Amino acid sequence: MIYLKSKVVLITGGSRGIGAACVKLFADAGADVAFTYQANKNAAEKIIAKCPNESKVRAYKCDLSNATEIGNTVNNIFSDFGKIDILVNNAGVWKYGPADKMSLEDWEETIRINLTGTFLFTKAVIPSMKKNKFGRIINITSTAGQRGEANYSHYASSKGGVISFTKSLATELGPYNITTNSVAPGWVHTDMTNDELSDKKYLKEIEDDIPLRRVATAADIAGPVLFLASDLANHINGEILNVNGGSILCG
Repeated sequence: MIYLKSKVVLITGGSRGIGAACVKLFADAGADVAFTYQANKNAAEKIIAKCPNESKVRAYKCDLSNATEIGNTVNNIFSDFGKIDILVNNAGVWKYGPADKMSLEDWEETIRINLTGTFLFTKAVIPSMKKNKFGRIINITSTAGQRGEANYSHYASSKGGVISFTKSLATELGPYNITTNSVAPGWVHTDMTNDELSDKKYLKEIEDDIPLRRVATAADIAGPVLFLASDLANHINGEILNVNGGSILCG
């Protein structure tokens, strides 16, 4: 059993999907949990209600495309919790976009939220982690960031950037006892993929390409995230942990 009592974790995009599963799992492990959401306060409150100790879990509305809001949110979390030991950069967007038809606005939105948002949250917590000589940073990336993805080149580029950012920070922050790792999912059943996976024929094709013959649940991804945040992973740094049922062997 992984136990994180006295640890404070910040999870971005924690009101649904992988982020929501992480909020619940970290709360179950005894951590104090802060998480961000973009707009749906009711969804955030429902996630809190599912946690074993609601008083130790708080939600913060934050626009990940707005640098000022990110800075203010992190400052509020420091004020409320006193520290941030673990950062899970999970929030992101995934939108269809053939390269020759994609607008500059769509490209920049994906890069700004997925890559720049990750940078800004990370930058905001590093000074405190350095001071405390402890930190765990886990970035949610994707197999698309390692091999590319047709019609989602902006998404693949953003996640590839986060993978390189992860490896860069692993060497830069390691001397301060701060580890930086990534969990790279393949297909996952979430709100973000509902439209694609609701097509039963297409879902069957995807499942047939996965040796485990099923698409991951959000909880399947949250477990490895919790592991990387725990003492069991103290000597893992700069790792890209693929969680895809064996469908893409790029580790």
